[in-house]
Amino acid sequence: MQQPALDWGESSASNELALPLGEVLLAACETLDPAWRAVLEEWRLSAAGQRLLAFVEERQARGAHVLPHRPLRALQNLAPQAVHVVILGQDPYHGEGQAEGWAFSVPAGVAVPPSLRNIDLELQRDLNLPPPGKAVGGHLGAWVEQGVMLLNTSLTVELGHPASHARQGWEALTDACMRVLAEDAAPKVFMLWGAHAQAKRPLIEAAAPRHLVLQANHPSPLSARRGPLPFIGCGHFSRARDWLGERGVTIDWRRA
Repeated sequence: MQQPALDWGESSASNELALPLGEVLLAACETLDPAWRAVLEEWRLSAAGQRLLAFVEERQARGAHVLPHRPLRALQNLAPQAVHVVILGQDPYHGEGQAEGWAFSVPAGVAVPPSLRNIDLELQRDLNLPPPGKAVGGHLGAWVEQGVMLLNTSLTVELGHPASHARQGWEALTDACMRVLAEDAAPKVFMLWGAHAQAKRPLIEAAAPRHLVLQANHPSPLSARRGPLPFIGCGHFSRARDWLGERGVTIDWRRA
């Protein structure tokens, strides 16, 4: 029987996985750069990948609302050599209609979540940028188009249950992604926000010390202003701008 085609377009009636995760990943694999395809295939056949697939598909079978409908979106249309900045978060937004496969980004028309509001506050403080207009919303596609990868350490979550798919197997895939990015010769800035993201630092530095690695607390209101590495005041955006500019790369961080 022919399987229904998956919609990889911008619009979707729901941000929930509509098919078993294994089918979604196989369909997405065909859209990926060969480097990502190899990483995904090796992970999918590994013990960690099989454990994750079994876990998520069991949760789907039990009626759990698993988000987002495009879990591999961060890898699509961004070959490793095209990535200039990696912003690494924890897991997708768990609110209704929020998760869209890019860390910290929400679809146009969805209210800006608190973490992204704090990102905007730091952009304004660090780069003296004006607040984004209401029409801009929380969609960060303009950053992605410039080579900013918005990746989470876990790529799915259940509606209303943050970190519900953490430590189930996704981390092995995102570890492999970090190695591929770090081994690529193009200079990159890695922004590791929160403890889950900072756990990747040894992988990046072991692969190649030539990149710039920046750490701060997660921009969540629970941690953005707390020690030891407050997000508000971290200066990541200006440091990335200056470091990449010295290497001939320009990123426009404006959200207006």
